[in-house]
Parts: sequence; structure tokens; C-alpha cells
Amino acid sequence: MKKLLLVLALLPMLALAQTVTRDGITLTQAQETRAENIGDQLRCLVCQNESIEGSSAPLAKQLRVIIRQHVIAGDNDKDIVGFMVQRYGIFVLLKPPFMRLTYLLYASPFLGLAFGFLFYWLGRRISASPPAPLTPDDRARLDELLK
Repeated sequence: MKKLLLVLALLPMLALAQTVTRDGITLTQAQETRAENIGDQLRCLVCQNESIEGSSAPLAKQLRVIIRQHVIAGDNDKDIVGFMVQRYGIFVLLKPPFMRLTYLLYASPFLGLAFGFLFYWLGRRISASPPAPLTPDDRARLDELLK
């Protein structure tokens, strides 16, 4: 009987050991892993080259809290990412999808190479013409200056 009471008394402690608290939100380990995976897909709007999970900016903290609240509410990953895109735009995604809005983003390296080769080719074709030969007056003046 004493062992049973001891086990029942320790059960809440075991449940607390399985939870994680981050940014003031307590989640189970599975929920926290899910929230981190979602946060790794989203860009910090302040740092712009970091995920919100890796950023220490105050806005990134707010975005992490929003994600964790949605995870607790039971929303699926796609809905959470969709909510963030709807709220902050496609720029919030670290890897934006290939769509009409992002064609220029994905094509810019190739366009840069094409324009570079074009300018190089045009520069080689339009070479500077050689200078005109010196007139006799210019030659005399040059000889005078070199003495």
C-alpha cells in the first residue's frame, strides 16, 4: 500500500520531467521538437539570415511563442507555417517555394552569369581603336620635351 501511494505521489513529478519550458511556454518533449522543426523553417525578420530558433532577437522570441501556442492548440505544421506566411509574407520562409513570385529570386544567379558573359563578350568585341599616329608638329614637340 505504501509503495502504491509513493508511486501515485511521484507520477506528477515524472510528468514534469517530460516537459520543456522555453520562452515561457511549457510543452512536452514531442511538442517542443515539433515547434523547433517549424521554427527552423522560418526566417528571423530582424536577422534575415537566421532561423527564428537560432535567433536571440525579441521578435524571434515572439514568433517562437506564437508557434508554440499553435502547437499546443493542436494545429498541424502546414497550418502553422501557412499562418506565419499569411501574417508576415513569403519572406518569412527560409526556403521559399518555386512560384511566380520567387522566379526572379531563383533565376538571379543565372541572370547574373548571363549578363556577365554578355558584357565580357561585348567588351572584347568593341575593343579600343589604336591612337592616331603623331603629326609632325606633335613629334617635334615631343622631341623638344624629351630633351
